Amino acid sequence: QVHLVESGGGPVQAGGSLRLSCAVSGYTDSRHVMAWFRQAPGKEREGVAAIYVYDGDTYYADSVKGRFTISQDNSKNTMYLQMNSLKPTDTAKYYCASGTPQSGVRWWLDSSWYNYWGQGTQVTVSS
Repeated sequence: QVHLVESGGGPVQAGGSLRLSCAVSGYTDSRHVMAWFRQAPGKEREGVAAIYVYDGDTYYADSVKGRFTISQDNSKNTMYLQMNSLKPTDTAKYYCASGTPQSGVRWWLDSSWYNYWGQGTQVTVSS
């Protein structure tokens, strides 16, 4: 059974940085994709970034390109999201998710493709 646990959220001022972590357990191979999603109150869950575990290819939503970096440390079975230049609009609960790769370049933005989810960690950016 795959298990995902996020950590690292909290309050931060606009312009600041945070690093989220997602501890992963239960996978026996690297043929999957890990992603970060976020959901603000009253809004739909949206894809933020994704990484293909087997080759390290990364993808970002336009809203976070140049500010957020997704990475992985396979020796620690952990995925990260480094968030810089944070804005109040980044305030949301952030979730890590994993799933089987699909065809196309934007499939990763669709939360319905992901099989496993963490419990989420809150990020609150104040102005």
